Amino acid sequence: MSQTITPELVSLDTPLGADKASVIRSLAARVAQEDRATDAEALFQDAWAREQKDETGLPGGIAIPHAKSSAVTVPSLAFARLTPGVDFGAPDGPADLVFLIAAPEGAAEAHLAVLSKLARSLMQDEFTSGLRAATSADEVVAIVRSAIGEGDAAPEAAPTAAAAAPAEETASAHAVADALSVDGRPARIVAVTACATGIAHTFMAADALTAAGRKAGIDLVVEPQGSSGYQALSGDVIDNADAVIFATDVDVREPQRFAGKPVIRSGVKRGIEQPDQMIREAVAAANDPSAARVSGTATAATATAATQLSWGARIQRILLTGVSYMIPFVAGGGLLIALSFLPFLGGVDVNADDQAFDVVINNALWALPAGGLGQYLGSMLFVIGVTSMGFLVAALSGYIAFAIADRPGLAPGFVAGAVAVLMNAGFIGGIVGGLLAGLAAWWLARLPAPRWLRGLMPVVIIPLLASIFASGLLVLFLGRPIATLMEWLNTWLTDLAGTSGIVIVGVILGLMMCFDLGGPVNKVAYAFAVAGLASASAENPTPYLIMAAVMTAGMVPPLAMALASTVLARNIFTPVERENGVAAWLLGLAFISEGAIPFAAADPLRVIPASLVGGAVTGGLSMLFGVQSLAPHGGIFVLFAISPIWGFLVALLAGVVVTAFLVVAFKRFIAPKELREAEAESAVATAVPA
Repeated sequence: MSQTITPELVSLDTPLGADKASVIRSLAARVAQEDRATDAEALFQDAWAREQKDETGLPGGIAIPHAKSSAVTVPSLAFARLTPGVDFGAPDGPADLVFLIAAPEGAAEAHLAVLSKLARSLMQDEFTSGLRAATSADEVVAIVRSAIGEGDAAPEAAPTAAAAAPAEETASAHAVADALSVDGRPARIVAVTACATGIAHTFMAADALTAAGRKAGIDLVVEPQGSSGYQALSGDVIDNADAVIFATDVDVREPQRFAGKPVIRSGVKRGIEQPDQMIREAVAAANDPSAARVSGTATAATATAATQLSWGARIQRILLTGVSYMIPFVAGGGLLIALSFLPFLGGVDVNADDQAFDVVINNALWALPAGGLGQYLGSMLFVIGVTSMGFLVAALSGYIAFAIADRPGLAPGFVAGAVAVLMNAGFIGGIVGGLLAGLAAWWLARLPAPRWLRGLMPVVIIPLLASIFASGLLVLFLGRPIATLMEWLNTWLTDLAGTSGIVIVGVILGLMMCFDLGGPVNKVAYAFAVAGLASASAENPTPYLIMAAVMTAGMVPPLAMALASTVLARNIFTPVERENGVAAWLLGLAFISEGAIPFAAADPLRVIPASLVGGAVTGGLSMLFGVQSLAPHGGIFVLFAISPIWGFLVALLAGVVVTAFLVVAFKRFIAPKELREAEAESAVATAVPA
């Protein structure tokens, strides 16, 4: 690996400009002059764009402008010691130590690890003091190389939560112990840090929080989510934590692991500049029952890192990840297709795929087709929707592979999904291809590759070999048998259309949608429905029937719980359940089955059976009435895409009423012993005068 910093990239006590833009531009020019970047201006623009998002000045006279740029060919550090300092936005004044961190767009893990070591070193007074005292560029280079592990001396290990604290810090810890305790013991906090580039601020915030936690005498463990990946906190550590700190500028990866925990959120820079304050706020949140919490369910909160799950649980998580990422492609595309059928948009014929594409390709707003503006706009929406739906299997496959192997699995997963479509293997082929691609990428990523090859592994070697493996198996062996299975399944469903058998299919789908309320069984039924939309037409309306049955049945549990808890029998539900019932009205109308989860989690033996009965009724009636849905999501808000509307509403109402009355009856007459005893005691207390 090339040396990250050389004497030619160092500027000591030489004015580089009066403002930070001039300094960054000068350092970018030095990188380009050393043939480490192809275009100095492009590197400057990328670094400046990052600076505009969040200033890179830090306390202590430090600034770390940085960027990933396609102009960078060699990961580089350009350093300037400025006299006088230049304002980079730090709260305590100008910066006199400035590092420009330049990383290639697809920087390898080894390079990113080197750059993150620099970020950690900047938090150490000994390192910055050495830079200020250096008398030559060679001395600066030696100090930096030693810190990042490129010199003769190995860098000091970054402080961890388990490191022994100095005596003065121990005394300080005792002084604040009472203020930073939960239930009479030192607080236990977990934190996640992440910045846009995942190079510098991520690790500096992690070290600042770790040092502050050690000084305060609390148990604080940090998960830095950098560009080179991250080591997930163990499930036990998260479960035992009193609160969570998210010091991030980007989305937290796998946030469901922290569901239900009190949370403090901020940008990553606050984790560097105010770690003590953030820790105090986190402890206060842990002691405040009304504090904000990480959204999610209790079930999600128990989901730990994949390495701690059983194989069955891992496969479930992997498949649900693929489905969750697929849904936006389906929802957006399906709604666009549904909108194209509106009469005032020309009412594009369901069969007229070629006609719609012909209208869009051969016409324009200034050269409208014979049908006028309405036909052109309707055809445009139809074409965009069909194109979006075309990503369905590829997205499912790609994100299944992503769930297994992270980013290296994406490309082979998408390719395997596209090959599954090519082989007519449908969504089942996409699932198989995604699993194969992800496992291949996961295995390749763990091979002990030589250092010179590591940079090519995630961007060339793994995508190439995993794509050949997964897609090759589909083409040579698996694609045709799966395609035959899909053809048989479609033929069976088509033959059922128009017979009483289709009602049975509706009942089965209704049961699946209400069995686990957004869980794997629910998602399988939903994925089956949306995958069929791509092959739907006027001659083959069965996929529209299936979609309607799935969506209508999925609306039943939350609406039924809302009806039971807010209208029919408020007194047998707790205040919290009644509050959840109000929210469940909207969730149910929007086809979000998860709106019933709070009720099912509190009383599964009564809520789930009642929901199953109502879902079966709704699914069967939807099929019986021939209800069709052109939209894959939206509930009552996409009535324009559902026909007949009366059939949809009658089927929905029947299931909701059945489930609501059943759950009320179950709660009244099959109440647990503890509830019966409490009601009896309450009745006696009411009858006896004071």
